[in-house]
Amino acid sequence: MNTLSYKTISANKENAGKKWLLVDANGETLGRLSSLIAIILRGKHKTNFTPHADCGDNVVVINAEKVKLSGKKWTDKKYISYTGYPGGQRTTTPSQLIKKKPEAFVERAVKGMLPKNRLGRELFRNLYVYTGSKHEQSAQNPEMINLKSIK
Repeated sequence: MNTLSYKTISANKENAGKKWLLVDANGETLGRLSSLIAIILRGKHKTNFTPHADCGDNVVVINAEKVKLSGKKWTDKKYISYTGYPGGQRTTTPSQLIKKKPEAFVERAVKGMLPKNRLGRELFRNLYVYTGSKHEQSAQNPEMINLKSIK
C-alpha cells in the first residue's frame, strides 16, 4: 500500500474555493441565524476546513431588520459599551439598536461567535449585512442558501 497518497491537505486563501452565499434573515431567530453564519464564515461546513486559515465563504445577509428574538429579549437583553471616560458605560436594548442601525444587530451577534484574534477579524470582513432585499454584491452572483442544509 502506498502511504504517500494519504497526505493531509491544508487549506489556505489560494486553494480554499471561496464562494459567495446569500442568506435571507426574514423570520429567522437571531442566535440560530448567527451561529450558522459563523460556521459558514469560518469554513467548518467544508471538508478541507483548516482551523488557522480563512477558508470560509463570503456571506451576504439581506432583510436584517426582520430577524426575531424569543421571549422578552427585545426589552430585557442589554448591550453594554464603554466610552473610555469615567461614568461612560452605556447600555442599549435590542429594540433601540434595531431602530438605530439594524445591520449592527446581526453583525454584533455574528462577531461574538467568531474567534477573538486576527483570524476572527479577517473572517468578519467576509460578512455583508443589508436591510431590505437589495444588496451591492450582485456582481459576484451570490447563490441563495438554505440554512437548514448547513447543520
